[in-house]
Amino acid sequence: MLLQQFLEDSARKFPRKTALVYENRRLNYAELDAGSNRLAHLLKECGVKRGGRVAIFLENSPEAVISIFGALKADAVFVILSPQLKPRKLGYIIENCGAGVIVSDAQKLSAAAATLAGLPGLRTVICADGFGRAALSGGLQFLAWNESFSMPAVRPPCANINLDLAAIIYTSGSTGSPKGVMLTHLNMTSAAESIAAYLESVPGDVIINLLPLSFDYGLYQVLICFKAGATLVLERSFAWPYSVVKRIIDEGVTGFPGVPTIFALLFQMKNLDRYDFSSLRYVTSTGANLPVKHIRRLREIFPAAKIYSMYGLTECKRVSYLPPGDIDRKPESIGRGMPNQELWIVDEQGRRVGPGVIGELVVRGSHVMKGYWSDPEATSRALRPGPHDGERVLYTGDLFRMDEEGYLYFVSRMDDMIKTRGERVSPREVENALHEMEGVAEAAVVPVSDGVLGNAIKAFIVPRPGYALDRKDLVSHCRSLLEDFAVPRYFEIRESLPRSGSGKIDKPALQQSQGDQGGQIRVADLGRTHAAPPNKQDVPGKDGKENQGDHGAGAPGG
Repeated sequence: MLLQQFLEDSARKFPRKTALVYENRRLNYAELDAGSNRLAHLLKECGVKRGGRVAIFLENSPEAVISIFGALKADAVFVILSPQLKPRKLGYIIENCGAGVIVSDAQKLSAAAATLAGLPGLRTVICADGFGRAALSGGLQFLAWNESFSMPAVRPPCANINLDLAAIIYTSGSTGSPKGVMLTHLNMTSAAESIAAYLESVPGDVIINLLPLSFDYGLYQVLICFKAGATLVLERSFAWPYSVVKRIIDEGVTGFPGVPTIFALLFQMKNLDRYDFSSLRYVTSTGANLPVKHIRRLREIFPAAKIYSMYGLTECKRVSYLPPGDIDRKPESIGRGMPNQELWIVDEQGRRVGPGVIGELVVRGSHVMKGYWSDPEATSRALRPGPHDGERVLYTGDLFRMDEEGYLYFVSRMDDMIKTRGERVSPREVENALHEMEGVAEAAVVPVSDGVLGNAIKAFIVPRPGYALDRKDLVSHCRSLLEDFAVPRYFEIRESLPRSGSGKIDKPALQQSQGDQGGQIRVADLGRTHAAPPNKQDVPGKDGKENQGDHGAGAPGG
């Protein structure tokens, strides 16, 4: 089966059924299918070949969904990008994957015009809101979205098989450069089918999605929904919680996928007990550990809903889920393996270990990625020989232990990636951005405990002699180079940073130093010179407010 058949099959069975609700728009399955067919013809007409990459740089919207399936129907590979990307990273990803076409909107195209004009492989820009021609240069072909309206509504001929690539999803790498996770049609249909099986998805489901489609957890809500012939209620974010709650009630939502950050924000709302959430059949959580206190509160707010605590990573989409019936018995576990996969834990020598022993989690199944785009070295580290000749299995880079019944317990990541607001952030990327600021001599980034975010990002900075570092300037500089979720929430100025025996910055010592405060981080002004006493001077971003951006959550790995 090919991924686009989820939409095509449901369009055949339920042509007039509402498939997608977005703001005041309602599209049925026939309309979505016809729209993606038209876009596929347009993509082919502008030169997209089998296996060609189509970049999608849009907020959550019907156009983003149509672009995904339009690319698939053109035998192409879709590369869906975070709408928060800054031009530099946008340019890196498009050049890295060799995308010949980008679908975006006028505002984003205008902001990234200079970057796009300098990409040698990019040929065509499709503007989803029909404007932006004047902002483009460099000989790029401009196509307005409505140019697809004149194309045939029938499906173009299909050449792909399920071993061909369907998507490249970029996730932050420990080196600071994003890595493109290559997923075949088989990988993605296998993952979606297994998830739909344990969620018991049915055509009567109405799933709300607050997560960005660039976050694979958000993307798979579309796939699972269309596979079942259900209805997807698509939101841009959780920026307006009460309007989202109203939408849940008005649409009779049955499925609510979230991350701990979204739930923490939900818990801050008042008078939730006055709302009728009886339509909710299930609530799912991934992206970070779901705290036990979150589980209890979710049970109070949504008494009729099953609660699924889950774990996954972009390289295989989903690994495990905790059956709702076990959530009281093993609330700290992220469950057992999902259907149609095998998993085990190994020690540093690659030997399988027994219950209670901490080791690296290994995953085997048809949902495991093909590899990292143009990165054979990283691919060989993650995909290694499996138990049967000729196969490769995924070494996740995450440390777990397993109990006697086969339930998994997350321990830590083997690398130093920071998971905050559901996103994986490379400390090196943040440090590189800080080092570009004049006046910064050294910078080190670590996670700190946060009641809402789970983990927040803290930057330790040593100024260059004679420089004063202003809080607003630090935040502004970071926001000019990083996505909102990657901007440090806290900054601490120091005269020096601790070193290990090898001369490297001792990050465990930095984490221990802030941990001594019992998780309570003192807020103080940062506008002092390097000559100031080396007191701990922690300041939050955005003038003391939490750095939520548009999403409140979202990003790879779930």
